[in-house]
Formats: sequence, structure tokens, C-alpha cells
Amino acid sequence: MNYQQALDYMYSQLPMFQRTGPAAYKPDLGNTIAICNLLKNPQNTFISIHVAGTNGKGSTSHMLASIFQEAGYKTGLYTSPHLKDFRERIKINGQMISQDYVAEFVSKYHSDFDKIKPSFFEMTVGLAFDYFSHEKVDIAIIEVGLGGRLDSTNVITPILSVITNISFDHMNLLGDTLPKIASEKAGIIKKKIPVVIGETDNQTQEVFIQKAKQEESEIYFADKNFSIKNCSDYNPLQNYFTADIYKKNKLIYPKIQCGLNGEYQYKNVLTVLQSIEILKEKFNISVKHIRNGILNIVKNTGLLGRWQVLNNSPLAICDTGHNEAGINYVLNQIKKIPHEKLHFVIGMVNDKEVDKILEMLPLNAEYYFCKANIPRALSANELYDKAIVKGLKGKICKTVKDAYKEALINAQSHDLVFVGGSTFVVAEVV
Repeated sequence: MNYQQALDYMYSQLPMFQRTGPAAYKPDLGNTIAICNLLKNPQNTFISIHVAGTNGKGSTSHMLASIFQEAGYKTGLYTSPHLKDFRERIKINGQMISQDYVAEFVSKYHSDFDKIKPSFFEMTVGLAFDYFSHEKVDIAIIEVGLGGRLDSTNVITPILSVITNISFDHMNLLGDTLPKIASEKAGIIKKKIPVVIGETDNQTQEVFIQKAKQEESEIYFADKNFSIKNCSDYNPLQNYFTADIYKKNKLIYPKIQCGLNGEYQYKNVLTVLQSIEILKEKFNISVKHIRNGILNIVKNTGLLGRWQVLNNSPLAICDTGHNEAGINYVLNQIKKIPHEKLHFVIGMVNDKEVDKILEMLPLNAEYYFCKANIPRALSANELYDKAIVKGLKGKICKTVKDAYKEALINAQSHDLVFVGGSTFVVAEVV
């Protein structure tokens, strides 16, 4: 197979959560274990960090990878979903896996996969583990796809588990209360392996404490040990923010710069710093590596779609936040940007809490309803109908690109254009 044929095989013959949603979710690890056995268990040949959470796990994973790269370690990074190119999911030192490696992997094992019948995600996890093992990475940052306990990535034994936060998402698969969702995410906590929790929450902290106790794992709540103060005002023309980081009440990182804008990154920075604090004894990581890693995250890892500026006049920004908590972060950030009128390009997928999210959106914005080019996407007409009921006003557009183009044309120089609601909408404009 060539690369395109390998990709077509992965997309068309196997369920893929990115395209079809919950039907692709396998509630056990049997297939992943079978794939790992087939590949001679490559996940056991490299050191890894496992990152779960409802929001922020992608940014946190990329930030950790960036720090290890700055420290000179050959760093694997596995994340999902991708925005533009399937190969974004699997990188070493910011470079995507080669097309040839993907093609050779699928060619070599597709007859075995036909017997195992893995999901797209399970096969991709196998590919990532095989690649990191083959390339002899010093460390790999592995982001959980969905949940934790039953996620395909949960066959690794990492040196550190990280859970960024818990909020409502994928409730049909993970549970309809925060403690239930936390319990699924807590499934990545392993025997005697330390765990970092990014955000303390009264409804979920006991779930993590009990699970850590059961596994005899040291547990750290990042926001109880670290705090962020004196953050610089948001400047859309500046692709970083500056802040002081305190450990307890002691200033330890004055004027640290983070290469991801957006206030919601504050919490991710604390999660990353707590994680590095635990790992510093095992790795040669200096303050300079930490500072440069957090500042150079985009350059080092190629991360896209996190409060990304698309246009300067009118100012246009996109962000992949797509569940209740993610949209809440986005709306708080929008309020802080001086603008006259908000033009909101929005598309959503059909397995999200669409009505709840629409209720959160401002009534005085102009909306451009669109559908991302994937089967899971809600039709623009259906989204429009639901939005009108909630008092939102706007127009239906044929494609995401049409919606974005129309928003730019309609916006005056002092207006703000925002593109979001779904990762897949953002993927079509970055």
C-alpha cells in the first residue's frame, strides 16, 4: 500500500470516533492488548507520561513535550484528534511520522487487523507505540483519547499520570455526573505511579484521593501547590502572555512567558510545572529548559487551534474548546477583548450537549451556522433551528470556509470574528 491507500484503509474499514462518534468507542482494552501483543508490546520499551482530562490535556501534553525537547530529549508525542493531517497525531521532536512509516505499518499488519477488527483509534495507538519504540525515543507524552480507564492508551505503565480537570463531556459514554466522569479518568492511575491533578474540585477530588490511596500512588493537586499572579493583559497581536508563578507563597518563576494565549492556559501551566517538579530528579531539566519549553510550545510541537489569531483587521480568532467548560473559557476570553460586534462562526457535532451550549452564547452576536465536513457534524439547518429557539440570530452557510469568509466580509475593523464550537470547524480554517 502507498500512504493514501493505508489512510483510506484506516478511515473506511474501521470505526473512527472522529467521524462516527460513540459507535467507534470500544468499552474494553481487548483489541489494544491484541495489537500490542502482535507488535511485541512496544509500549513497554520507552518511558512515558500519560495525560487525561476533559479540557487542556492537548495543551498540557504539548507543553510537556516542548520542555523535554528543550532539555535535549528525543520526545514522542501522541495526541488526538488531528486538525489538518492524520500524521499530527504522532510526532517526534515536533516532526510528524513519515508517510512511508504509516504505509509500511498498515501494509505489514492489515491482514492481522482484519482478524482483530480494531477501531481506527486502537490501530492508531498501535502505530504510535510501534513508531516510538522503533525510533528509540527517550520519553513519550501520551494523551488519552476519551475517558481513561477503557481508553486504548491505558495499556502503558507511565512514570507519571496527569489528569488536567473534569467537566461534562461524552456523558453518554463516561457518566452523567462529575464523580462518575472522574472515576473513568482516574482509571489511568497506576500502582505506585505518582499522579498530578490539575484542578481541585470539591465534587471530584475525593474520587482521585481514594483511587490514589488504593493504588498506593502519591497524589499532587497542582493548584494547591502552585499559583499564578500578575498576568499580563491580553494582547491579540502578541502570541504569549507573561505571569509570575508562585510555589506556596514563594515566587519561583518571575515573568514566565507562555507561548499559548488565552486565560484558560494559566491552569495548564500550573499542571505542567507540578509535573516537571516531580520528574526533575529523574531528568536533567533546568529552569531555562522549562521557560523556553513553555514559551516555544508552538514552534517546538506545531500545536494549532488554541486561541489562534487568524486575521488582524478585523481580528479573527479560533479555538477548539467545544464542551460546556471549554465554551465557558472561550466566552470569558471574548469578553476581555475590546470589540464592537461579535461575529461567531459556529458548527457542532451531534453528540454534544448542543442545547446547553447554545444557551450559554451571547444574544447580541451575529452567528454564521455551518457544518464541518465529517459525518458526526450537526447540519447547519438543524443547528440554526435550535439556535433560533434560544434567541440567537444569524444565517446558514454552506461550508465552514463560506461562513468564515462571510463573517470577515461583514465585520467592521473594530469587530471580532470568532470561529469555534467544534474541533472540526477549527480544522477547516487554520
